[in-house]
Amino acid sequence: MKQQLEQMYKALSIHPEILELGREVESKLKERFEEIDKVAEYNQLKVIKAFQDNRVSDIHFAATTGYGYNDLGRDTIEQVYASVFHAEAALVRPQLISGTHALSTALSGNLRPGDEILSPVGKPYDTLEGVIGIGESGEKKERLTGSLREYGITYAQVDLLENGDFDFEGIRNAINEKTRLVTIQRSKGYATRPTLSVGRIGELITFVKSIKPDVICMVDNCYGEFVETIEPTDVGADLVVGSLIKNPGGGLAPIGGYIAGKEEYVDNAAFRLTAPGLGKEVGATLGVNSQLFQGLFLSPQVVSGALKGAIFAANIYEKLGFTVVPNGTESRHDIIQAVTLGTKEGVIAFCRGIQAAAPVDSYVIPEPWAMPGYSCDVIMAAGAFIQGASIELSADAPIKPPYNVYFQGGLTWYHAKFGILMSAQKLYEEGLISL
Repeated sequence: MKQQLEQMYKALSIHPEILELGREVESKLKERFEEIDKVAEYNQLKVIKAFQDNRVSDIHFAATTGYGYNDLGRDTIEQVYASVFHAEAALVRPQLISGTHALSTALSGNLRPGDEILSPVGKPYDTLEGVIGIGESGEKKERLTGSLREYGITYAQVDLLENGDFDFEGIRNAINEKTRLVTIQRSKGYATRPTLSVGRIGELITFVKSIKPDVICMVDNCYGEFVETIEPTDVGADLVVGSLIKNPGGGLAPIGGYIAGKEEYVDNAAFRLTAPGLGKEVGATLGVNSQLFQGLFLSPQVVSGALKGAIFAANIYEKLGFTVVPNGTESRHDIIQAVTLGTKEGVIAFCRGIQAAAPVDSYVIPEPWAMPGYSCDVIMAAGAFIQGASIELSADAPIKPPYNVYFQGGLTWYHAKFGILMSAQKLYEEGLISL
């Protein structure tokens, strides 16, 4: 079998020395991978229990059209999500087109003119700048239109300390009578700060609530679902928000987002998504319910494969001499791996390797471009079955110093592994690494 594998990797243009590097790294990760499998098993059982407790049946896979009145499948999957996240309620809709849209809906539904948002973990992800009306995106008139800032909602920010700890004194000073919602981004976005564990998020929420108990604590949960055995709603989050074409969609959800948490705040978001007076009672699912159910069912296993791929990537690139965040031994709280490649050429070669390893559009050569919502050119690699699905093998990077690339996904561990080997192959072909 070893010889057969070598021949297959050779047929896919992987240099023998890169393959050997991969074998060396993988052999040292056995115990780490076994721990990931245990977490996946627990989360799989948690999801199954939620399905069974809510009596999921094949009738829930039926399509609705028009207004979507009495959509049993829609109502049931929202109950399932509420059970999985140990929340009072959930909004799970194909009409939420992305994580950014879901976050925008949750913010807009729960904030009013005169309120203030506080981010105690630094700058949010780039696409939220336009939603809030801040930064380079927010300063451009076309990006300010419709933003929270235009509606008289202000924004405050407290950065993490240099060592990655919370600036508790700064947070205490930033909370005031206008502070209505604290937004906590679990993942790192286009930064090299540590991803927040659920435990650390709980510590932060407890601190915030001790100062102002009625403040809404919302967690951007993108890329973090099912990485641990608990979620932010288990440690006091009032809302968790995410995308169905990331972790919880399991690679099958064709579109969608979710908002889960306290019923009052979820309902507020639903009124913003549809219309006041309508809320969760409308919204046809157009035949995607079965994919949403099955994707959630598969998600713990899919996430475990992506997590193994991220750890494999960290260890490969550490051995090649690059800085990686998290490093090869740190605990994991999302599926994203950041690698500092140091040059534009390195970032482009890495992304071209990920694209070349894809099952879809492997022949396409990605190039940096001015993507909507970003303040600089961005390169993205994703030969995905679902456009933009970053639970599938993918990588992206802003084209600016220090030239970090962000790798995530892989519907199977073996595909994630192949993608990382191919990224190293492309760097080798460009003369950017030596073996």
